[in-house]
Amino acid sequence: MAASDVGVPPILAQKHYAQPSAFTPDNLLREARRQKRIAPSSIPEICILDPDGDILRSLLGRGEARLEKGWACYHTQLYSFSRGGIDFGIVGCAVGASFAVLIAEEMFASGCKLLISVTSSGQIVPLGPPPYFILIDRALRDEGTSYHYAPPSDYSYADAGLIAALDGAFAEFPVPVLTGATWTTDAPFRETQAAIDAMAKQNLMAVEMEAAALYAFAHVRQKPVLCFAHVTNQMGRVDSDFEKGEADGSRDALQLITIAADRLRSRVLP
Repeated sequence: MAASDVGVPPILAQKHYAQPSAFTPDNLLREARRQKRIAPSSIPEICILDPDGDILRSLLGRGEARLEKGWACYHTQLYSFSRGGIDFGIVGCAVGASFAVLIAEEMFASGCKLLISVTSSGQIVPLGPPPYFILIDRALRDEGTSYHYAPPSDYSYADAGLIAALDGAFAEFPVPVLTGATWTTDAPFRETQAAIDAMAKQNLMAVEMEAAALYAFAHVRQKPVLCFAHVTNQMGRVDSDFEKGEADGSRDALQLITIAADRLRSRVLP
């Protein structure tokens, strides 16, 4: 360890933010294609991260999603589907900051131009009965992945232009869509009441596991990423919790994604 790193936690030591990565998604995907005998191909330009997997399971159950055989990721399968005249790619069950950013890196290396994440989250500030959605404009960096992309700070921020482009987009949406801040954690089963109370005092609306890292990645790589929190629970502290709505919330989530993608595609697609 360098003298300047003495007493610094490993998560903050030896971070050389101005230097390029030695291990890149392009090189990983190149070798995956070679080993799997997959011809180079592009995925849909608008992609979805579905950490809970409910959206993808709903699409598969209705026969609306098809497997993209050109997706060379070692860890996941990517499916494609169309909704509202827009072609989407979707990966399910990429839970947590490190997994979500790994997939995001590979998606953009494979032809993605816009990434939308919709993750289940726990209510902190009681803004109303779940379920509802939060358009995340900033996320508290209580996870590890973002510190490999950007120097220490309290928050990762969404691109202000993407947030502004959605102003008024959900006026007719049947489920409330709020805009605000969330708490991104790596350890959901270590959310103590004292920590939850402290986050409520900061007016953090919900807790989730991906947004801070995805926004740090987006800022550093200059990629358009937008994160929504689907507030579905009160962290199991009440009976009959974790109810998302019809089809496990997938119908509302798909409608939300389609509205956002329709508004944003003119900004990010050539």
